[in-house]
Amino acid sequence: MKAKEIISRLQMLKEDSHAIFGKMTAQHMIEHLTLTIKISYGRIKIPHFEPSERQLKEKQYLLYTDLEFPVGVKAPGLPDELLPLRYANLNEAKEELIKSIEAFNELFEANPDLFFIHPRLGLLNQKEWRTFHEKHLTHHFKQFGI
Repeated sequence: MKAKEIISRLQMLKEDSHAIFGKMTAQHMIEHLTLTIKISYGRIKIPHFEPSERQLKEKQYLLYTDLEFPVGVKAPGLPDELLPLRYANLNEAKEELIKSIEAFNELFEANPDLFFIHPRLGLLNQKEWRTFHEKHLTHHFKQFGI
């Protein structure tokens, strides 16, 4: 993930930015992305599981086609209501997102053969996580028009 490109897009996101779709605030969206990136490099642990046939098909479509994230898709394990915010403000949340991206990049540069569990798709390697993040970031940046 290219931190410079992400940083320039994040600069367009403001506290009062409104979502084009979905119910997240700008800060909720940034914190959601940070959580997902932390999962992808093992900072937040997900229990190992074997994906179902349906989940394996989702993995194939999402990671090995040009299919975009569908609007309205819900992350597994999250409640219907928004999670409480963890950071004091949007700028602090943005800083944590960038730190998480840098930690992801550093870990995989030093250990390119690692796998980490995705909560819906099962074990993903570095390339699969990078594809996932590119599509996930694009989806949520479109959510806020950035």
